[in-house]
Amino acid sequence: MDIALRTKFLSRLFSYERSSAIEDSKLEIIPYRFTQTIGASEICSFQKALPTAEFCPVTDNDIQENKTFTYTVFTPGGHERRKQAIILLHGLNERTWEKYLTWAETLAASTGKPVILFPIAFHMNRTPNNWNNPRETMPWAVLRKQEITDLYNSTFANVALSSRISCHPLRFYASGRESVYNLCQLVHEIKNGEHPLFAEDTSINLFAYSIGALLSQVLLLANPNKMFSDTKLFMFCGGSIFSQMNGNARDILDKEAFERLQHYFRNDFLQRLDIPSSFKNDFLEKAFKAMIQPDVLTNYRESFFKRACNRVRAISLKHDVVMPTAGIISALGEASGKILKELDFPFPYSHQVPFPTTGHTDPQLIRQSFDQTFGEAAAFL
Repeated sequence: MDIALRTKFLSRLFSYERSSAIEDSKLEIIPYRFTQTIGASEICSFQKALPTAEFCPVTDNDIQENKTFTYTVFTPGGHERRKQAIILLHGLNERTWEKYLTWAETLAASTGKPVILFPIAFHMNRTPNNWNNPRETMPWAVLRKQEITDLYNSTFANVALSSRISCHPLRFYASGRESVYNLCQLVHEIKNGEHPLFAEDTSINLFAYSIGALLSQVLLLANPNKMFSDTKLFMFCGGSIFSQMNGNARDILDKEAFERLQHYFRNDFLQRLDIPSSFKNDFLEKAFKAMIQPDVLTNYRESFFKRACNRVRAISLKHDVVMPTAGIISALGEASGKILKELDFPFPYSHQVPFPTTGHTDPQLIRQSFDQTFGEAAAFL
């Protein structure tokens, strides 16, 4: 399989509006609607308290696309209700599932389990369309460059997220907390037999990339209602302690936004300064704080990964500067020896594009590295 050609093929089939059959792999892509209910009032309260960015005058709680949206599932064909599932979580500032389509197809075909592509709050299709329209966002990027001296890595692709984070970095945590509630709701619906695709008490594992790995680590550490006590987690290009991540990139965050984000969470957030009273200081906050820097809640974090080392695996890439191997070791502690494997693909790659679909790299080399990565993921999940 040529990854580039397969990506184009799957992109033509992928839709939020209709189901599609992938005849040669005997899979279907099925869209489902989601309306958040769990934690909705709390989410609404803290979103109201966040200041609005200049380009988006409405508060976050009034962005309807984030409250009700479509997610898709790659599933083996047939009418029987499935008893196992994998939830796939994406990276920061993602607007399209394109690069993940071959990932989901491979995991579903290899494991025989449905793979749920679930969007993090205010990502993918959970934002107004103009946030992802270059004609709309280019003027915002120009204005931001005029307002901030020596602004690096500011582009039409990251200006929406950069502006919103700069306006108040707490938005990062708010969206993460909202995403945890959404995942809890999804898992609750599945395990209760309320989802048309799944049987009651379905077992659910996670495949998490980049910032999706941080979300998954918080989810497993916090373990709301003990829903994730048996969940397996496979992390790819993710799992770093927050303080050692580097999201300063043209397609993630500009320099000013990323530096504000890091400073806020390593200082104000840990001391609970400038945090609205509607934000609960609870087990979710504790789990996130444990992932901010190595010397905070160290025993709580490292002892968890030591206990859970049989159900967590991670693959890092040697030249990944966004989620470096050293940062993942800092997060996992001693358990990293059992959990983590560092790879170095024999072609030019980056964190954002681990399997290039353009350029002059031999497609066979890309396929071999892809097969190694997802072979290990499928065998574990």
